[in-house]
Amino acid sequence: MARRMFLERRTYRQNRLQDAARLLPVLGLVLIFGPTFIRGEATETPPLLSGWLVYYFVVWIGLIALTAFVSRALTRSDPAGAAAPTPADAGGEEG
Repeated sequence: MARRMFLERRTYRQNRLQDAARLLPVLGLVLIFGPTFIRGEATETPPLLSGWLVYYFVVWIGLIALTAFVSRALTRSDPAGAAAPTPADAGGEEG
């Protein structure tokens, strides 16, 4: 029989948040370069520059907001960060 591996909810959530943080640059590349590759040379009329600028600005702001959300969630759920010794504790000086 195969053993079922159980992870705590906190550990599982932290692993998924780390995965999301690793995939954010890939999502950014797809959102930035995807429309350029899809559009190609198929249209007869040139695209409006204002439309592209609005699209890139929205993608840029969205990626910043998503990164801030994932970063904040990772720092809140980091069990190792809470138990890590600070440099003052590592000094070993007792008074």
